[in-house]
Amino acid sequence: MASTTTMASLCLLLFILLQTTSSKAAGESPTSFACNPNDASTKDLPFCRVKLPIHVRVRDLIGRLTLQEKVKLLVNTAKAVPRLGIKDYEWWSEALHGVSNVGPGTKFGGEFPGATSFPQVITTAASFNASLWEAIGRVVSDEARAMYNGGMGGLTYWSPNVNVLRDPRWGRGQETPGEDPVVVGAYAASYVRGLQGNDGGGHQLKVAACCKHFTAYDLDNWHGVDRFHFNARVSKQDMEDTFDVPFRMCVTDGKVASVMCSYNQVNGVPTCADPNLLKKTVRAQWGLDGYVTSTNWIMPFSIMLLLAPCFYYFTNAKMLNCSYIVSDCDSVGVFYNNQHYTSTPEEAAAAALKAGLDLDCGPFLGLHTEDAVKKGLLSEVDHIDLALANTLTVQMRLGMFDGSAHPYANLGPTDVCSPAHQQLALDAATQGIVLLKNRGPSLPLSTRRHRTVAVIGPNSDVTVTMIGNYAGVACGYTTPLQGIGKYTRTVHQQGCSDVACKDDTLFGAAIDAARQADATILVMGLDQSIEAEFRDRVGLLLPGRQQELISKVAASSKGPTILVLMSGGPVDVTFAKNDPRIAGIVWAGYPGQAGGQAIADIVFGISNPGGKLPMTWYPDEYLRNLEMTDMGMRSRPSKGYPGRTYRFYKGPIVYPFGHGLGYTKFVQTVASAPTVVAIVLDGHHTETSTSAGNGTSTRSFATTGKAIRVTHAKCSKLSLVVDVDVRNVGNRDGSHTLLVYSSPPAAAGHWVPHKQLVAFEKVHVLARTQQRVRFNIHVCKHLSVVDRSGIRRIPMGRHDLHIGDHVVHSFSVQAASLGLGIIKS
Repeated sequence: MASTTTMASLCLLLFILLQTTSSKAAGESPTSFACNPNDASTKDLPFCRVKLPIHVRVRDLIGRLTLQEKVKLLVNTAKAVPRLGIKDYEWWSEALHGVSNVGPGTKFGGEFPGATSFPQVITTAASFNASLWEAIGRVVSDEARAMYNGGMGGLTYWSPNVNVLRDPRWGRGQETPGEDPVVVGAYAASYVRGLQGNDGGGHQLKVAACCKHFTAYDLDNWHGVDRFHFNARVSKQDMEDTFDVPFRMCVTDGKVASVMCSYNQVNGVPTCADPNLLKKTVRAQWGLDGYVTSTNWIMPFSIMLLLAPCFYYFTNAKMLNCSYIVSDCDSVGVFYNNQHYTSTPEEAAAAALKAGLDLDCGPFLGLHTEDAVKKGLLSEVDHIDLALANTLTVQMRLGMFDGSAHPYANLGPTDVCSPAHQQLALDAATQGIVLLKNRGPSLPLSTRRHRTVAVIGPNSDVTVTMIGNYAGVACGYTTPLQGIGKYTRTVHQQGCSDVACKDDTLFGAAIDAARQADATILVMGLDQSIEAEFRDRVGLLLPGRQQELISKVAASSKGPTILVLMSGGPVDVTFAKNDPRIAGIVWAGYPGQAGGQAIADIVFGISNPGGKLPMTWYPDEYLRNLEMTDMGMRSRPSKGYPGRTYRFYKGPIVYPFGHGLGYTKFVQTVASAPTVVAIVLDGHHTETSTSAGNGTSTRSFATTGKAIRVTHAKCSKLSLVVDVDVRNVGNRDGSHTLLVYSSPPAAAGHWVPHKQLVAFEKVHVLARTQQRVRFNIHVCKHLSVVDRSGIRRIPMGRHDLHIGDHVVHSFSVQAASLGLGIIKS
């Protein structure tokens, strides 16, 4: 009898295990975050009814919460509400270039030992390939969803970093897409679309992305000034045409679910306590929360946006895309404790929530918001409920209140580190590597002629260095030494024990190796001990005695010497650029888990390099008397201030923005483009002339003809259509990056950019063939300039389009009283 009972129990256990395995294979989600279909006490509550509109569900849920429960949901470690069947949730996860365990919301282990680690963002940006950026986002969100389904990750990822790389010393520059605001914005929108999926008409989210750090944040710790105390003094002009651009594009083009405010102050106000930034700019002007109101709503739409971006939940308005604003971690505590912006912690909590903050990464709001309400500093309904409306709506768009049913529930361990994902990591690294110098040409190396290669340098056999910061645990690594070893016999010497390269102890063995080999590859550069969060650089030269090692090895090498650099920011390698014994220079950035294979593929010609620098490489002298705390973008010659980035700096450089060589030659020609652009005014306006830059005068627009204010022009359908033919005249297939710049009329003012990128496109062209590329350049967005008052205007007169380095097309922008459009020659 006992035996029979045991057998029956074993059979029952086996049945349960099989059912569990079957359910997982069929894509069942783990235990529900909320609205568990097996919980009879909550499954029929209105906020759990999937068929109801989200705003109705949110309104119902908020109405059931006590003040104490609400306050506990205002922080990243949101507490459970057991009586409503809602579990704890950790909002903080990171996915800068792959699922990361930097945030506490995601961890690795068990069935998820790692995730695909793509190149650091600065490297991927060098591909100038928007479709690649979106594809990476899709892969990352697949893996994030799979880990969520396995109970190992969250669904809210505070990525990407879309700050502009203003100063080359910034330790976090590696996280950004570079120095051009249009490129940064295009990257943001593309990566966010990949992450979020935007299925179901834009309401449903695969994961929720976050564009950070808003705004004018690009200093961590420089000469005793840190990000917790820094007050960034920014002109209206620089804010409009530089710092705001990527965030605006992230919100308007990418439809991002969240924006993160930064630690620093901007013009004396903490960004997380500034209603002009959060409510007026992000919400009202850019429409972080897009929705339409019902016909019985009597408050003007613009006022409603300013007061309550998710106010629909009090009405029967209909939600389109409700999003939230989150603080950088402990930012509210920082502006109270470090910046002493308010007198009491309750005033700080009130300032943040009234400014438009919805979620605090940190404990501050959880500790002080209830007391702020009791003291009359906050309204539970007008402030706390509205913040929760934003965050809860995002959770519902993610399906977190839908029980076990979700279209992404089928993703699991086999969808993480899959062969296709790892191949994309290799492709991304290959596309982002930039060939800076190729004397002779000496590259690519030949496996036939270069049978023995000396591989030298502190970064020659690294793993974690290749994935940069804000990374997770990679699926696996191919180091440069391993990658090169697949094509030839290698002799390995470090030369320096680490990138600090403090002594020459290992120089002799490295020099001997170079003397014996058919070619030498030096893998040098930086790592997180030199540039990182909390660690800004002090200069642009290679650390320690690296330059000495490179020069001595190159002088001794029997064959060609190739210098490969790993770094996030630019490096002054003028010595190597000018040294004829150094045949080639390759910048690999931080190339991700497959970086070593990508480097080898480029060096040996398996792949044709097509990357372009997303930032200017300055000489170290550029930093002389250039304070990192000076936020000005434009040069001030009378004060010796050089200006920043290719748009405003015209001094000596090592390598320019957009520089990059290949193993074939491309020829570009303009196939068709207009010679006259006619702009129609939207009604009757007077215009303030600003072209001289010395004072202003209000005149009739027709009489001045200097510049049209963008808000006075009919912009919606006004595009400059340019067709460019790209011919590959070489013998190798290759991908070419087309960069199109605009230079405004000389009379527009000395404060306008020298040139600015208005369009870019990656095109693959087979050897001896031709491809046509069409650009639609939005006139008001991309041909306008920003005056000193922060007003965007379109200068009249001759504009020049620079296509690549050698092709220039000129056209005239004119005011038109009738008709709209472009008149072709």
